[in-house]
Amino acid sequence: MAMLVRFTLPLPPSINSQYVTVGNRRVLSREAQVYKRQVAQHLAQLQRAQSIPPLFIKQANTGYIALFIDFYFETPLRRDLDGGLKIAQDAICTTLGVNDNRVVDIHLVKRIDPLNPRIEVEMEALADWQFEDERIVY
Repeated sequence: MAMLVRFTLPLPPSINSQYVTVGNRRVLSREAQVYKRQVAQHLAQLQRAQSIPPLFIKQANTGYIALFIDFYFETPLRRDLDGGLKIAQDAICTTLGVNDNRVVDIHLVKRIDPLNPRIEVEMEALADWQFEDERIVY
């Protein structure tokens, strides 16, 4: 049986502002770090309020995850739809203590809301998932 939670988060920074170069290394930018902290704080509040119940997290840790994310941008063409996916997925999964390799299904939608940019997330914890037949690779 699948379990479902819904929540709204701030719009992630664009891919171009998620990383900076320090010496010879690429590291998360201050903006990306702030975003991850905001997500962690918001999801912690939802967990305390039981909007994300412990049973959901348990099922997400033992089964699989489907993510449905609507990105609400300020304008239709300034940003790529998938540019904020990875940081949002990482922030959500890390905060909930779930390995993001359990994500087996992702649906993204681009929407426009100039006055309230955000992402609306529907996260489904799946008890099982049907993978295609195993194939022998030579």
